[in-house]
Amino acid sequence: MHAEIHGHRGARGLRPENTLPGLAHALELGVDALEFDVALTADRRLVLTHDLTVSPVTSADTGPARAGDPLFPYVGRPVGALTLAQLRTLECGVRLPLRPDDRFAATQVPVPHTRMPTLGAVLGLVDAYGADGVRLHVELKSDPTRPDLTPDPREFTELVVAELDRHDRLGGTAILSFDWRILRIARELAPAARRYALIELDTLESVWLDGLLLSDFGGDVPAAAAAAGGTAVSPEHVMVDEEFMRRAAAAGLPVVPWTVNEPDRAAALLDLGAAGLVTDYPDRMRALWTGRGLPLPAPVTACRAVREPRGGPSPARTA
Repeated sequence: MHAEIHGHRGARGLRPENTLPGLAHALELGVDALEFDVALTADRRLVLTHDLTVSPVTSADTGPARAGDPLFPYVGRPVGALTLAQLRTLECGVRLPLRPDDRFAATQVPVPHTRMPTLGAVLGLVDAYGADGVRLHVELKSDPTRPDLTPDPREFTELVVAELDRHDRLGGTAILSFDWRILRIARELAPAARRYALIELDTLESVWLDGLLLSDFGGDVPAAAAAAGGTAVSPEHVMVDEEFMRRAAAAGLPVVPWTVNEPDRAAALLDLGAAGLVTDYPDRMRALWTGRGLPLPAPVTACRAVREPRGGPSPARTA
């Protein structure tokens, strides 16, 4: 099995994150997996956004969805308190850094007049590209420490699985989450789909791990991830060393670190045996892969009309 390149939020270092132009750019560069984040709106629609509140960095208000809307302005409000119509007014194609040292300000090309897409629209895009060989990595944004912002994990997972199934994409999808309750539910609802147990230094406590205590596993994160239903473990890259890789091998889990943007660190992780790397810069990783003589994922371009999903048109596909 060759090491894979996973485009993070599309290609966040190069185009606006979690947008159709960003995802299309990653496909055209060539990635093995297209990673993006999904959240649930007030009217139970699945939209792409990393934050559970509307981010002032990736989104800007353009006007209310209707005159006199008491929830306007929308930036800073919970995504789950806003409807799709309200969220679709946001400008999501121009990054608005809050700090002068924003690491993406110099490299991300803006795409003005870009709107927040639905999951259905993304599946339509991938289908139009004929990107059947590109795996979709759908991260369900769920924070068990913020139940006021987080949808019910079962309803959320059911909606995501149902939409993927309607588009015949479950077989080419991985479900990702830091909230390991999602992994347990996904294992029940879609046992054939891959499940990536996301982990970082800030989410090592049991509330994130579906009640599991790392102490019960001797501090062995991969063993806990396997017990939670993960088929792969995806840690913050600073957590990965020879011992982590040894434990992952013992648990039978491939390791896919995130977010790896520097070629030197990427090379070190490949030497440790990482199965893939999540990156904001697929172009940098492709250069590293080429230098090492590793197989590269093929670039893809739009090549066919969008197919109708089973069950007829979905409202999510119109946005």
